[in-house]
Amino acid sequence: MELRQLEYFMAICEEMHFSRASEKLCTSQSNLSQQIKFLENELGVPLFDRLGKRITLTEAGKVLLEQSRHVFSHIDYAREAIAAMKNNEGGTLTIGVLPGDADLLFDALLVEFHRLYPKTSLSVIESTRIVEQITSGEIDLGVTVLPEPDERITVIPLFHEEFALAVHRAHPLAKEKAIKFGQLQEVKMVMFPPDHQARQLINRYCIQEGFRLQPHIETTTLQSQLSLVKKGIGGCILPSLLLQNVNDDEIAIINLLHPTPSQDICLVYRKDKYMGFAARTFIDTLQAYIQSAIDNAQASAINNNHS
Repeated sequence: MELRQLEYFMAICEEMHFSRASEKLCTSQSNLSQQIKFLENELGVPLFDRLGKRITLTEAGKVLLEQSRHVFSHIDYAREAIAAMKNNEGGTLTIGVLPGDADLLFDALLVEFHRLYPKTSLSVIESTRIVEQITSGEIDLGVTVLPEPDERITVIPLFHEEFALAVHRAHPLAKEKAIKFGQLQEVKMVMFPPDHQARQLINRYCIQEGFRLQPHIETTTLQSQLSLVKKGIGGCILPSLLLQNVNDDEIAIINLLHPTPSQDICLVYRKDKYMGFAARTFIDTLQAYIQSAIDNAQASAINNNHS
């Protein structure tokens, strides 16, 4: 069994079509078919059921596909490890974050990381499928809410995130330090769409308290929500840490009590993923950045309480 044969086999599995797979691999269809035939003869079982022009994987084919993915995952691991040894200050890194988190929380972090490690290439993508993309290998690191236990995933707790109400400084509630969660029913709201993770979190708390919020405006970005709050259109519910670090005099931050919406934020990556220079340094930088943000938020809260 040769790696090339496994590569051909996986290409066919991706396309489920011999002709398209041969074009993708830049080889002839006859050569591709021959290599698969050699593989099937060696294993003693067919890997594909051929139904006219259609093909499907046999049970043996499904087993081989799963194990082939492991094989190439280990090969990629070895390549990344060796590349990291050759270039101890470079590398590439793809990071997944929840929609909206990159708007404000990550901008300063990315600028600082690039200043410290200019040879490292970063790609940040917003996604609601972070754990799925980590397990499939589409992204290297993910910053997300605490996932369900998964033996394939390493989880590093980052912080416990509480949510607060943000309103314009001229809003009737602006002078309040805190309000009961149920009082949100009396506030015109600007919120994320229903499929956004943060909106779903708030909706769960609302249902628990026996009511639903009907926002006046729904928008997908943090920046637009904060802009609408500053124009007096309505209030929005965002992470307290984020709001404290925005530090805008036109926005009043009001804590929510009984209950306080909250969630645990963590960093995730595959246990069998090689943590090269880029990944290790980003994790260290992220943890230091978050600790600094927490310290700044606490200092801001103390100053506000004294003012």
